[in-house]
Amino acid sequence: MRRRSISTATALAVVFSSAALSVISAGTASAAPASVYAVGGFVVDGATGRVFVGDAETGKVFAADYNGNQVGEADGITDVTDLALSDDGSTLYAAASGSHQIVALDAATLTVKSRYTVPTTTTGPTHVAVSGGKVWFTYGDQWDGNLGSVDPAGAGTVTTGQYTNKLWGQALLDTDPGRPGILAVGETGLSTDSMAVLDVSSGTPQQVAYYHGDYSLNSGIHDIDLVPGGTHVLVNGTERQAYTNGAFAADGAYPAGTDADIAPNGLVAQANGGTVSVYRPDGTVPIRTYNTGSNAAKTPLAWSPDSTGLFALVGTNSGWVVTPLGNPTLEQPTLSVNAPSTATGGRQLTVSGRLSTSSQLPAGATLKAVRTDAENPNGKALPDATVQADGSYSFTDTPQAGGTATYKVSYAGDGTHAAATATAQVKVSFATPSLTLNNNGHVYDYNKAVTFTAHLGPTYKNRTVEIWANPYGADKPNKLVKSGTVDSSGNLAVTLNMLRDTDVTAVFKGDTRNAPKTVKSTAYARVAVSLAVSRQYRTAKIGTTPYYWFHKNVAPLFTTTMTYYPGRKQRLELQVYVNGKWEADGSKYFSLGTDGRSVVYIPAPGHSGIKARIRSSYINGTSGDTVNTTTYGSWKYLYFTN
Repeated sequence: MRRRSISTATALAVVFSSAALSVISAGTASAAPASVYAVGGFVVDGATGRVFVGDAETGKVFAADYNGNQVGEADGITDVTDLALSDDGSTLYAAASGSHQIVALDAATLTVKSRYTVPTTTTGPTHVAVSGGKVWFTYGDQWDGNLGSVDPAGAGTVTTGQYTNKLWGQALLDTDPGRPGILAVGETGLSTDSMAVLDVSSGTPQQVAYYHGDYSLNSGIHDIDLVPGGTHVLVNGTERQAYTNGAFAADGAYPAGTDADIAPNGLVAQANGGTVSVYRPDGTVPIRTYNTGSNAAKTPLAWSPDSTGLFALVGTNSGWVVTPLGNPTLEQPTLSVNAPSTATGGRQLTVSGRLSTSSQLPAGATLKAVRTDAENPNGKALPDATVQADGSYSFTDTPQAGGTATYKVSYAGDGTHAAATATAQVKVSFATPSLTLNNNGHVYDYNKAVTFTAHLGPTYKNRTVEIWANPYGADKPNKLVKSGTVDSSGNLAVTLNMLRDTDVTAVFKGDTRNAPKTVKSTAYARVAVSLAVSRQYRTAKIGTTPYYWFHKNVAPLFTTTMTYYPGRKQRLELQVYVNGKWEADGSKYFSLGTDGRSVVYIPAPGHSGIKARIRSSYINGTSGDTVNTTTYGSWKYLYFTN
């Protein structure tokens, strides 16, 4: 029907998750779907093409377009519990139970036109309806429910106490645009509920039919609808009750449901949890079924005044969301899309499928196709696909971007068929770019300036390369040393001073067509090492080799200077010349001072004619660390005389 009264139980029925609820920002429009936390009325206006929903928790009324997107809001409607539209759709009436008011809003702008105060100290107004030129409302709670009205065409007179001793609690209201002046009343919230049909065309309610007592096996009344074109009401979305001679009598039923709304043309929409079924008048087999995905026990429904649009409030973890279900009188085609699960970027693929219907499609029916991928995040329209006589279709496409390509195929619908959409996803491979980095495995002297050059082969758009240097040792982090666009030859170079063994990495982060790639070169650095000899009495060559000459009773002194690193030791190695060749005479490790120096002496041999040689070295691993490459110092030659 044009207006819907929703019980308090419905407003609280949504099952929210433990996640915090996000508050809709204030404003006149939003691209987000309209949603509320606690339902406070739900009605569709054909005059403005809007759907209105009240939020009892925030005291706001939201307007959505027929796509469900929020287009406006009004606040200050304290504890709004119900909504109703004027006969011409220009005024929206809200029951603001928190302020005991009926608030009249401009349906086009949601600005407040009038506020009508209801003189009550009890609960309400709770529910509201427009019939017979007046705005009717219910108020009161257990044992003191009643009916009142506002005359908006006159002085805005508010009249209460118009149905006394008939309602023992809060009451729902419903009207039928095809039967002006008829008002259905259904007491809710009690197991012994009353219901009535009233003629309010004179301005004073005249009882047409009335019932009071246990209803529906003590489950009470939580929904009541006037059935268009007859003398029936639909109770709790399932039971048809005929009213005649002042009483009600059971007269058929629909399958079990929790909520219902009846279109002006008599179609019955019934919700059972998240499933919505649409029946023809007196039908028992649905002509259309929707799975809304609602996580709530109830799903409020509302029809558009022309009976072509059905809307639902779907329960989600973020509240009740206005959801258009479309025109249930149209046949829903089945649309399939088949595409390869994987494809190579830059190569043609074929998308196919079928549009299946039980009735014939219009000749020359076409489908819209859109591809969404990394290069077309908003979608790229592809040529229309023609539906063949057997419902099949196909088209080809050449995706270039790597990653997921989504093909969305849509049928716009026609006079007898609803719109249909289906999608398929294709995993498109990235091209593997060429990326190289020189100097891998090379060994350099300490502090040598070395140029590392990264070379990037052809790519789509991204020509940026990063070069990172990660010196050995926990005290030196990996560091970005250069980032930039490669030159016309594809090169990017950086010069590093080789102080330690270093992992140098070139990184290409990829683009929409090329995969990321990383290459690494490990270059090695020797240490700086020198050995000074002292206490000699002369230096002179023996043959072509320079020697340090010592008296046989003098102990030579050796000072090693080496690149310092915490815990580092130098290895001092001694050899003696015997029988025409050098023979090892031992080696030993000595710790370096923080200045990189190590001073060692060897005892005087006490014999003359001895030739010896000695050197200081860094041995990777056994010298106490692994941050440099093994480095052997040069030999120093010794000769002992008398």
